[in-house]
Amino acid sequence: MTTGVERLALLGRHSETLMKGYVSDDVPLEGLSSNALRRLFAARIVWRPDEQGGVKLTPKMRELIAEMVADESRRQVNADVADTLEQVRTQVASYRESSQLGDYWQQEQQLLRLRQTVDDLNGRFADAIDSLWQRLNSDFGFVSRLNDKVRENERAQKQVVRLLDGLALIDFDELIDLVGNDGTLRKLLISQLQQQLSQHFTSLREVQSRLTELMARFRRMQARSRLVSGMAAFLREHPGFTPGNYARRSEVPELCNHAAPLRPAGAAALDHHQDVSLLGALLKDLPSVTRPVEATAAASPALIAESAMVAARQQALKEDVEAFYLHVVDSSANEPLSALAYLQASELTWPEEIWLFQVIAEYQGLPRQEQGAFQWLPEESPAGVYNDVRLIHDVALRFEGVA
Repeated sequence: MTTGVERLALLGRHSETLMKGYVSDDVPLEGLSSNALRRLFAARIVWRPDEQGGVKLTPKMRELIAEMVADESRRQVNADVADTLEQVRTQVASYRESSQLGDYWQQEQQLLRLRQTVDDLNGRFADAIDSLWQRLNSDFGFVSRLNDKVRENERAQKQVVRLLDGLALIDFDELIDLVGNDGTLRKLLISQLQQQLSQHFTSLREVQSRLTELMARFRRMQARSRLVSGMAAFLREHPGFTPGNYARRSEVPELCNHAAPLRPAGAAALDHHQDVSLLGALLKDLPSVTRPVEATAAASPALIAESAMVAARQQALKEDVEAFYLHVVDSSANEPLSALAYLQASELTWPEEIWLFQVIAEYQGLPRQEQGAFQWLPEESPAGVYNDVRLIHDVALRFEGVA
C-alpha cells in the first residue's frame, strides 16, 4: 500500500512533464533531476526503447492517460475475456477449497478478489462501448472523405464484432456448474453478471444502429455534394452557359420532366343553399347499382361433428383405461402390472403419454378409500440436478383389496 501511495504521488509531482511526453514523442528531461528520472524508471512510468532514442511513456501509462482524458484516438477498445474467465475459474476453486477447510478469512479474501475480477470484466466492456459511442459522436461524424468514412466504419464494425465475440465466450452453463449450490457465487456470477451482459448487448445493438444511420446520412450528403461539385466543374468549363427557360419549351428534357402529375379533386359545397335543388337533381339522376341475388348454400355443422368425434375418442380412451383397472383387480399376480406393458400387450393404438395421463387421471378421480385399495408404483426420475420436477416414465398398479 505504501508503494502505491508513493507512485501516485510521483505522478502528481511530475504531471506536467508527463503530459508533455504524452502530447509529443519524447518526455522532456529539462525539468527532471537524475533522482526523479530514476524513480520514474523504477515505477515503470517511463522507459527508453533503445539507447539512441529518447525517454518515452510506457504503453500502459499512455493508455491510462488516454482513458482519463477520453482521448478517443488513442483509447483501446478491447476486453481480454478469456484470461479473465481463467482467473474466475482459479479464484472460484480457491474460494471453494477455503470453504471446505473452514478457513473463513481466506475465503473472504478470495471472494473479494473474485468480485474485483468480475467488476474489472464488466468495466472493460463498459469502457469499450463508451469509447465507441464517443468516437461515433466525435471523429466519426466529421470525416470529410468517403473512403475515410468507409474505413472508419469498418474499424468500428470490427470492434463491435470483437466485443460480441468476447461476450459470447462467457458460458453461463459452465458458470452454473462451476458455482454449484453456493448462493453467494450464484448471485455474483449468474444473476448480476447476466443482467450486466444483457445491458452490454443492448448497448452494442444501439451502436450498430447508430453506425448504420451515420453511414446512410453521410452517403446522402456525399451524393448531394457530388452533384453540386459536378455542376460547379461544368460551369468552370463553360463560363458562358445560361440556363434556359424550360417552362416555355415545348419539349422538356427527360431529366427535368420528373414532376408528379396534378390530380384535381372536387367536392359538393353543401353549405350553399342556392345549390340544394341542383344537387338533389344530380343525385336523382345517378344510376343505381343493382346486383343479382346469389344463392348461398347452408353451412354444414362441421364443428358439431368434430366435437362429437373428439368426445367419442375420449370415451373410448376412458373405457380402455377402465378395462386396465378391471384387469388389475381381476389379476391374481403378486407383481404390479405396468400400464405401458398392458398398452403394448392389448395392441391399443393410444400414444404412451396420453395413455399415462388418462391412467393417472382415473386414479386421482377415485375416492380416497378406493385409492387405498391399489398400490401405486410410479416409475419416475428427476428432471435435472438442480430441478425438483419429477418425470413419470411408467405407472405400475397392484390390487390389495378394500380394507
